Amino acid sequence: MKVKAYSINEAENVQYITSPRLDSFNEIFHCFTTKIGGVSKGCYESLNLGLGTDDDIQNVLENYHILAKDIGIEAGDFVTSFQTHTKNIRIVTSIDKGKGVTKERDYRDVDGLITNEKNIALVTTHADCVPLFFYDSINKVVGIAHSGWKGTLYKISEEMINRFVHDFNSNPSDILVCIGPSLCQDCFEVDIDVKDMFLNENQHYEEFMYHVGKKSYIDLWAINEYILINNGVKKENIDNMNICTKCNMDKFFSHRGQHGKRGIMAAVIMLKGK
Repeated sequence: MKVKAYSINEAENVQYITSPRLDSFNEIFHCFTTKIGGVSKGCYESLNLGLGTDDDIQNVLENYHILAKDIGIEAGDFVTSFQTHTKNIRIVTSIDKGKGVTKERDYRDVDGLITNEKNIALVTTHADCVPLFFYDSINKVVGIAHSGWKGTLYKISEEMINRFVHDFNSNPSDILVCIGPSLCQDCFEVDIDVKDMFLNENQHYEEFMYHVGKKSYIDLWAINEYILINNGVKKENIDNMNICTKCNMDKFFSHRGQHGKRGIMAAVIMLKGK
């Protein structure tokens, strides 16, 4: 039985999820939004933060402003990814502030963001794919990654650790990683082709699967943890919220649970400071 390790936070409008482990660091803010507290309608009701959805763009932007107000920042502090299921990482600076929300992004194919600058709220978006929060408390560096099945297969978590090490002189043993709300193993059903892609990458991944007929069920949380440990992150420094988006559609949008007709949540992390 996996133990759930998260806190539900109620702001003026929105409700969001945090890791008690990351909450213990006063110098950072992080959250994973729920679908509660926005202005979107229909299948996007209500806090849809997906700029690439067919929702009214003005509603999505208003949702970002609502979120910003509730977490005590400006909408221009957000910097969003441009996700295409890659393992590409962008190092973010103050020049990027607002990109994706209050100004256009001048980049694409970015599924991970890292910064050591304060008051920049890094954002990746999710509706079943795994959010990974990173924090090096020694060097004061934060990161966020979108690790769906392709990102997990391509080992974006490994790439994030590599960038922490090479760009910020981090020691992997100092990095805390949190696995946020996403599909649990029982809800991540795949066909033979996807199963084989994982096994061709690493036969050890068989340990993180079970099979029913021609279907396989893959534990993306466990594979990401395995990759992180193999890259020097301490097991005790990996925090898993153990909450499934599809199993909790009262709180979350779920691509699989809603058959593609859904809004999108945001994973956010920021170094606080003046």
